[in-house]
Amino acid sequence: MAFFKKFGEKLKNIFRSRKIDEAFFEELEDTLIEGDLGAKVTDEIIETLRKEARDNKLTEARDLQLKMKDILSRYVAPLNLDLPKDELTVWMILGVNGVGKTTTIAKMSKYFTKRGQKVLLAAADTFRAAAVDQLDIHADRLGMRIVKQRTGSDPGAVVFDAISSAQAQGDTLILADTAGRMHNKENLMKELQKMDKIIKAKNIKRENYKKFLVIDATTGQNGLSQAMLFHQAVGLDGVILTKYDSAAKGGALIQIGRLLELPIVFVCIGEGYDDIKPFDKEEYLDSLIGLDK
Repeated sequence: MAFFKKFGEKLKNIFRSRKIDEAFFEELEDTLIEGDLGAKVTDEIIETLRKEARDNKLTEARDLQLKMKDILSRYVAPLNLDLPKDELTVWMILGVNGVGKTTTIAKMSKYFTKRGQKVLLAAADTFRAAAVDQLDIHADRLGMRIVKQRTGSDPGAVVFDAISSAQAQGDTLILADTAGRMHNKENLMKELQKMDKIIKAKNIKRENYKKFLVIDATTGQNGLSQAMLFHQAVGLDGVILTKYDSAAKGGALIQIGRLLELPIVFVCIGEGYDDIKPFDKEEYLDSLIGLDK
């Protein structure tokens, strides 16, 4: 599947159709900024490419294209998804409303169940009745255990109960849904920070506790803003992308990796429960810059 096809095709045409001169670098710079790589990161890339072209007397566009891939590869990384099967892992899944967070949790629950994990879902987005109901429906369809409380309950209490239940029942992975309302950011961040403290107080091994942000791949720069906000509040461990099969430009991932040093965990490529896969760095970079094999 050709991810970010339009943007990749545009970059490929620039590399194919222009000689390596000032006009080439100017057009490349404009295109990278349009593709959500941001002015700061774009400037780093362009200056490095200029230097490489000058120092190594590069005249072939493909050589620069490969060099650009090498530069970008420093900014993105996948995450090791080999989870222990004899210890409890807790993942707190974050994200604003509308990015597909709850459905993504359902997809991950199936993914890890197929790989031997005993998964427990925690419906800690108690602010929206629809969120609890939605996760409950997914749990029923997939045959997953779920811990939930009534709408308006303390989300921290849901997480506390989920960990206690998992420890008693021998579950190995908790996927905790969280609220994503953004009209009151201060209250939301305080709520997430409280949940973070509760999890840490339940003696979960540090390396087994992760906080992942779900981002809609079509949101561009807004995805970076969301990542910065959540990272500042609770300290993120990685990013999950939804709508990865769309016409998204995809450059915001480069900024997130460059500025926040966050790995990419999963990408969601459709609506079905199986439409999720670990992030493939090589595939992403080749598609992003239009590099033919």
